[in-house]
Amino acid sequence: MSTEPGAAAADHAATVGALYAAFARGDIRAVLGMLAEDVRWEDWADNFAQRADVPWLRRRGGREGAAEFFGIVGGFDIGEFAVLSIMAGESQVAAEISIDAVVPGGGHYRDEELHLWSFDGTGKISRMRHYVDTAKHIAAAGGVDTTSRVVNGSSTEG
Repeated sequence: MSTEPGAAAADHAATVGALYAAFARGDIRAVLGMLAEDVRWEDWADNFAQRADVPWLRRRGGREGAAEFFGIVGGFDIGEFAVLSIMAGESQVAAEISIDAVVPGGGHYRDEELHLWSFDGTGKISRMRHYVDTAKHIAAAGGVDTTSRVVNGSSTEG
């Protein structure tokens, strides 16, 4: 990591970009290597998706916990995963993501998410949080197709 002003933000943005590239290749070992040993995954004090026990949004700790997350997501049928933007500061990076996924059990969601990556002093990722439409994720975890435009038997289209 560079010590020049603003360099940490650029380094962190590059790390997150490389993480998404590794994810796209299915190289989870590379992703895990970017994480601190004690990474905090979905570390929230009060999150409705966690109250509802959405499997992929559970609080986890350490690289083993992050590996559990990727094991669950590996069972998704992801139709779209696009990194729309990466914004970086000196200790955190936010990524705007568009995702369309069918989850085990038949649930389906399309969402625009923010992923917040926090870094420790060594350049490793120390915390990750998904900022999502928790109602969609809760419904999809329960087997609901949240992309359907049918409500009470009637289409909500046009």
